[in-house]
Amino acid sequence: MLRVGGLTPLSTTDWPGMLAAVVFCQGCPWRCGYCHNPHLIPARSESEIPWEDVLAFLRRRQGLLDGVVFSGGEPTLQPELAEAMRDVRALGFKVGLHSGGAYPRRLAEVLPLVDWVGLDAKAPFADYPRITGIAGSGDRARSSLESVLASGVAHEIRITVHPALLADAEVMNLARDLSTRGVKRYVIQAFRSQGCENTALVQDTQRASPLASLVKEVASRFRPEP
Repeated sequence: MLRVGGLTPLSTTDWPGMLAAVVFCQGCPWRCGYCHNPHLIPARSESEIPWEDVLAFLRRRQGLLDGVVFSGGEPTLQPELAEAMRDVRALGFKVGLHSGGAYPRRLAEVLPLVDWVGLDAKAPFADYPRITGIAGSGDRARSSLESVLASGVAHEIRITVHPALLADAEVMNLARDLSTRGVKRYVIQAFRSQGCENTALVQDTQRASPLASLVKEVASRFRPEP
């Protein structure tokens, strides 16, 4: 059974334009300093929600929700993800996925079951270990991005910006790379202190220039989708 660390009954922000429940999958192999769900990093939790309870909840929401987003943690860590997605589709819901791209092979396997993906692009791929704490993580993220782009599944690529971790020039370099690869929707997310256990990052959020200026400059690299 899928290991579930949390459940949000209704979200209007985790899947743009959709009313969705969010299933937070337990476990993540990466150690990003700005993580706002650190309780989901361990592979197991004493407060896990049984998958059958999640399905019982979703049965009561049939006709009221558009879809279900599998978030985390890192959903693709769990081999049971594909079967859980099939359970959700069988109830008539669309399926969304949030992923950091840590397991490109499993991501590629579940993409045929997914209607939309929010994929993280945490840094220029060569610099990933500085963010995730894990060697080789950039190669995995790049492979995952290539799979998403080749799949034709609707998606957005997202980056969390913290001034102590990524300079604006690095964000722009990544934007140029993603644009060259064919990314059309690139979303900049401001660092959120809520839930973050890294005291230094929480205290050091001062930017040299407004985030809005960076967003405007990045937006110039991407053409709006028709």
